[in-house]
Amino acid sequence: MGIIVVTILIRLLIMPLMIKQIKSQKEMMNVQPKLKELQAKYASKDNETKQKLQQETMRLYQEHNINPMMGCLPLLIQMPILIGFYQAISRTAEIKTDTFLWMTLGNPDPYYILPIIAALTTFLSSKISMMGQTQQNKSMAMIVYIMPVMILFMGITLPSALALYWIIGNIFTVFQTLLINNPFKNKREQEALEAAQAEEARLQKKASNMKASKKGGKKRK
Repeated sequence: MGIIVVTILIRLLIMPLMIKQIKSQKEMMNVQPKLKELQAKYASKDNETKQKLQQETMRLYQEHNINPMMGCLPLLIQMPILIGFYQAISRTAEIKTDTFLWMTLGNPDPYYILPIIAALTTFLSSKISMMGQTQQNKSMAMIVYIMPVMILFMGITLPSALALYWIIGNIFTVFQTLLINNPFKNKREQEALEAAQAEEARLQKKASNMKASKKGGKKRK
């Protein structure tokens, strides 16, 4: 139980970073129309155009105080915390010899159950946290898949207390994200906004075609 309490306290401490991440995600969604305009404007595949697109994209991010890597920051910052947690387990006899369910916390899980759950919940929490970002760079996408693999291998070889810490933390993150910034709701709102914009563009095009048709009819007369 002590590990669960400590894990929750740690998550509460890094909550300000999570809030920044959420704000960055929301702002990222807001600039999607402008980002798509840039992508359409610089659609050519030559290196010069690609470089120009990157420059304009970064300028857009800077104008709106968007950090594309903010989605991964809370995940990455936990690595030194995990190392510190490992040191505490190694040097504290009470933790090393304590038991939880079928495990001795100072030893690896003999059935690999916790490492697998830790890897799955790591993937789930990071995926849900990034759902609000419709545009993700390659580094962010890679981290979503690399981190669970790292956690799996660490969970197999390191004390089971670490895997338990990661599971509790991931579950906390999932519920925190769903409560503060439900990505499923945001996605529906974004889709509704895009549908409304598409309908508005269709109506404008239709009105423009009707005007052009009327002008053509007058000229023939």
